[in-house]
Amino acid sequence: MTMNKIDILLGLQWGDEGKGKVVDALTKNYDIVARFQGGPNAGHTIEFDGKRFVLHNIPSGVLTPGCINVIGNGVIIEPHILKGEIEGLLSNGFDLHDTLKISNRAHLILPTHRALDAANEQSLGKMKIGSTLKGIGPTYTDKTARKGLRIGDIATPDFHDKYDVLKKSHLQQIASLGFDMNGFQLENIDFAEYEKRWFEGIEYLRQFSFIDSEYFLNEALDNGKKILAEGAQGSMLDIDFGSYPFVTSSNVIAAGVCSGLGIAPSRIGNVYGIFKAYCTRVGTGPFPTELFDEVGETLRQNGHEFGATTGRPRRCGWLDLPALKYAVMLNGVTRLMMMKSDVMDDFETLKVAVAYDYKGEKVKRLPFEACTETMVPVYQEIKGWHQKINGSIPQQLEDYIRFIENYIGVPIKLVSYGPDRTQNIYR
Repeated sequence: MTMNKIDILLGLQWGDEGKGKVVDALTKNYDIVARFQGGPNAGHTIEFDGKRFVLHNIPSGVLTPGCINVIGNGVIIEPHILKGEIEGLLSNGFDLHDTLKISNRAHLILPTHRALDAANEQSLGKMKIGSTLKGIGPTYTDKTARKGLRIGDIATPDFHDKYDVLKKSHLQQIASLGFDMNGFQLENIDFAEYEKRWFEGIEYLRQFSFIDSEYFLNEALDNGKKILAEGAQGSMLDIDFGSYPFVTSSNVIAAGVCSGLGIAPSRIGNVYGIFKAYCTRVGTGPFPTELFDEVGETLRQNGHEFGATTGRPRRCGWLDLPALKYAVMLNGVTRLMMMKSDVMDDFETLKVAVAYDYKGEKVKRLPFEACTETMVPVYQEIKGWHQKINGSIPQQLEDYIRFIENYIGVPIKLVSYGPDRTQNIYR
């Protein structure tokens, strides 16, 4: 008997690659979409029928009728934010009561996690890592320190006692950093008021299905269901293999599916890798191909490169092929999908980084020192298509695609040329 396998879709750069749109386009082929890591620092944008949806915790299959959406154990949840996200979808006609499942093992972001995140970031001064201030790092810290609260704890009789113990620990840490909680605000709301809304979020979530997601997903595979695992952020932000310490707090790469959903490595099928036709990054950290000129600003404006979660302007630059090939290797990518090709419609000439000048030597790898040393990109110029893409691939764009494929060694199966769910070309 052929064993059903779970497919994976994830980002290959520094996040913001357009994963939400691709998941939405693929979900017609899947029964279940499951998020395996990250938290509300993610911002997956989907546009169709003139409406724009930004999803933070909820899997991107939520807009497909009949698709079951699972928030896996590797995800961390802020109840107040998740409540608002669910209500926003409900107001647009998407009722999730029958289609949203939440893992009992998913950890909770407390209000004091967010306060601690802000205190930690401020205490770093010039060494700030560019946190989204959503409490991600402190929540994962408590998880690994074995003192976090999980979704399953909500149903226990001593939940409030557990909450108070962890809150007290956080307040002591915040005080040790020299910060006073008096008058402290989160999202421009007084802390006490925010905490009240957090508990309202807890009560709201009780109406949804809390499940042992590892059993749910494996049994679904056994029963012939097709499952797509969805990642957040991008591979170059992975806690182990990204540009440390300017990274997120979880394993973003394909290996994270095993621990983030309880799926065995032998049950992983296709790995879809998403990348932009150029590069962007939010926050601090190394970015070899970053542009500080009019070209960079054109990419930012044409691509509307402002964070879906934070609103921060994204840093923009040319495509970095050594970094992309590194991410493909780490994830075992079987199919590539290139996003936002239309953003480069106006350029007569493009540049692509094919190597780095590192200490006077030409290299195509990302050494350990890449996080601290200057990696000067070695560019190759390619003729641009210099026209609007309207459902077919111009020859110069095809040449660009072929160049990437030859360098990376993996086929590009989808080319996106606009934000709408219909603006895709399948190859």
